[in-house]
Amino acid sequence: MKNTLTTLLSLTFCLFILPTTYGLSLQEAKEDGIIGERRDGYIGFVSADTSTEVKVMVRDVNQQRRELYQQIAQKNNISVEQVSALAFEKALEATQSGHYIQNASNTWVKK
Repeated sequence: MKNTLTTLLSLTFCLFILPTTYGLSLQEAKEDGIIGERRDGYIGFVSADTSTEVKVMVRDVNQQRRELYQQIAQKNNISVEQVSALAFEKALEATQSGHYIQNASNTWVKK
């Protein structure tokens, strides 16, 4: 089961680097410090001053992640929360230096 879960979570990272149809890619928004990786396995707004375009992108990416987490959870007989927690661990490893993540206090910090 762990190998299946790891393989499926690897697919999740396609969502982390997927180019988007938006003017700004997910990676660019991370580089610009607009968004970061939340502790719950989703992305969130680091900056309150965010364009509608970025808000739509974040909503869409989080929806894609939620659907993928649900599929992984069902396939492995675990909770979505367990999957999203593991996804955050993987995202933390993959996050580049200088990009934002939430710490244990849910405060945005640069990695």
